Amino acid sequence: MRVLESLAKFCAILAGFILTGITLMTCASLIGRNTTGTTLVGDFELTGVAAGAAIALFLPWCQARRSNIIVDFFTAKASERTNARLDRLGALLLGLAVALLAWRAAIGGLSSWRAQSTTMMLGFPEWIVYACMVPPLVLTAVIGIWQGVFGFGTEVHE
Repeated sequence: MRVLESLAKFCAILAGFILTGITLMTCASLIGRNTTGTTLVGDFELTGVAAGAAIALFLPWCQARRSNIIVDFFTAKASERTNARLDRLGALLLGLAVALLAWRAAIGGLSSWRAQSTTMMLGFPEWIVYACMVPPLVLTAVIGIWQGVFGFGTEVHE
């Protein structure tokens, strides 16, 4: 699990850099638009592309740290053992669901590559976005399935 957590941390750091870049680009575009009347062409497209990649890159770290939203309304009075089992089941189901998302994103990326699909303004190849999303989705799936099968260890992250 340490290797998976290290990879997840790397993904989260990379996502942070991407979001910082988006923020700087948006600021530059807004300052240019409001001062000189010039803007960065396609800034909206780049923001969408980068945000999608960043969201996918944050998922492994979120799962590794057990930081997903947990709705425990129905299990608040259940025993600790029952809650632990339900948490493992939830992690396993999430891992399987994200594996499905990774598979479909890979299929979508291949389809986009074959069709040479691009964004409207910049002509940015859409398959690159899919290619950036698939590895962190696979990592999230592996972490979730690992947690579901082998548990979370002795350390519970809050």
